[in-house]
Amino acid sequence: MFHLSFKNRIAFNYIISTGLLIFVVFFSIYTIVKISVYSHINKDINIEVDKHLTEIEIVNNHIGLIHNNEWQEREHNTVAVNPVFVQFFDKSGILAEKSPNLKIQTLVFNSKIPDNEFFDTKLVHKSIRQIQVPIYKNAVKKGYLLVAMSIEDANMVIYNLLQILIFSYPLILLLLFVIARLIAGRSIKPISSIIRTSNIITKDNLKSRILLPQNRDELYTLSTTINNLLDRIESTIEREKQFTSDASHELRTPLTVIKGTLEVLIRKPRNEEEYHQKINFCVSEINHLNHLIDQLLLLARFENQKKSIKIENTHLNAIILDTISRYSSIVKSKNIQITTQFTNEFYIESDEYLLSIIMNNLISNALKYSNENNSISIIISKENGIIECIISDHGIGIPDEDLQKIFDQFYRSKSIEHTEIKGTGLGLSIVKRLCNLLNIDIKITSQETIGTTVNLRFF
Repeated sequence: MFHLSFKNRIAFNYIISTGLLIFVVFFSIYTIVKISVYSHINKDINIEVDKHLTEIEIVNNHIGLIHNNEWQEREHNTVAVNPVFVQFFDKSGILAEKSPNLKIQTLVFNSKIPDNEFFDTKLVHKSIRQIQVPIYKNAVKKGYLLVAMSIEDANMVIYNLLQILIFSYPLILLLLFVIARLIAGRSIKPISSIIRTSNIITKDNLKSRILLPQNRDELYTLSTTINNLLDRIESTIEREKQFTSDASHELRTPLTVIKGTLEVLIRKPRNEEEYHQKINFCVSEINHLNHLIDQLLLLARFENQKKSIKIENTHLNAIILDTISRYSSIVKSKNIQITTQFTNEFYIESDEYLLSIIMNNLISNALKYSNENNSISIIISKENGIIECIISDHGIGIPDEDLQKIFDQFYRSKSIEHTEIKGTGLGLSIVKRLCNLLNIDIKITSQETIGTTVNLRFF
């Protein structure tokens, strides 16, 4: 199947619509000219009819002319540009009078044509337009007046017009197609720019952007949309590269520590206590590595596609209390007091499993970054139909300059100063991702050495 280019399709579609419009215009011109020409001839014939009806006399059913000599001297006996032929019949159909220009010819009376109606016929193989007008005297029909006029010139004019229109129609369409193709080529020039730019864009070259057209039309919108898409793709790929780099580093660190510890361990014989110490250290690093892998898998699970979320009626109070009980040993060892303020039993439409991950990370962080003998408060309230959960601790806090980065993957504020606090830097990244999936608004405020407050709003 033959396929036209986009530019040619635009031109072709334009020609189809324009061709139909031109056809209607040409047809209208032809029809109007034809009606106008015949109307003019009809008017001239009617003038002749009115004039000759006043010049006849009827004597004993015989139709004659009042001024026959004068009639003979008129234009009917000469060659005219558009000659008029006149003829009289009596009621018996006998020819009474005719104009001298008919000579030996006569106009033929057509009984099938109604009175006073125009029709086309032939006279000596020439086209004429004729009318048959009844002649009355005292309301009694006495005969007919036949008036005809040549339409050869009129038909020639109409035929020539038709030939011109038919001949010029394809030429006009061809000219319009060429013009439309040129205009279409200029109009879709930004598309060519889009194609060229798209061809040079690769995973290693995401900096190129499409030049925006000067006119702010649909192509401008398309170019802007594609540029925005490229910006998002570039940003995503950069984040992926950073994530891969950070993940590789984070995974390599505990493996390196484990390898180094084991190499030191086998260099020379050790006593049982040293073996236990080094092995327990390796087990701790392996646990840390397992936790890091679990966090990475969980984050990757929601990174590129939306998980099939199971929305159900979830008891928020129970999820928080279950999470607190899970960390009861840490609460007891650090002597941290957790107070809960639930004014009611709160239920929300959400995914219970994902919500428990959010709460687990937030409460775990509050415990991890709280000093011994500190307190943590958890408040749930409802205002204007919106349930709000506030988790506040009195721990080490977060500096103002670090608050904007806390949701970044692998970012840990002042991790070097607090080496005793273990973590992967992925917890809040996971929380942020899950909050977006569950339509939960999360806001974190903090002051260094004073504490951190997490505000969750469930819509």
